[in-house]
Amino acid sequence: MKFVCQKPRDNITNIGRSIGYRFLGTTADDEFNLVRPLGRDYPRFHLYLKEETERTLLFSLHLDQKKPSYGRETAHSGEYDGELVEAERQRIEQILII
Repeated sequence: MKFVCQKPRDNITNIGRSIGYRFLGTTADDEFNLVRPLGRDYPRFHLYLKEETERTLLFSLHLDQKKPSYGRETAHSGEYDGELVEAERQRIEQILII
């Protein structure tokens, strides 16, 4: 699920912390890679966060149900919509409203 929010007056690392996410690194597209586990490791919310403009942030959110397995087949149990993902989007937006 992709959505846009007004950018708070803080850096992206601190924004991620304020919404309960842990920083994993950055992607080749300069997106911040963040996660928020719901249990020990999985399931977890997985978020890519990028400055869209000086005033807005682009969020790309999904729910990882289990660790990806690679080999002959690619198995990624990611949910990109649904009730849990929508509720998480709403939670993030509520925290970022300043």
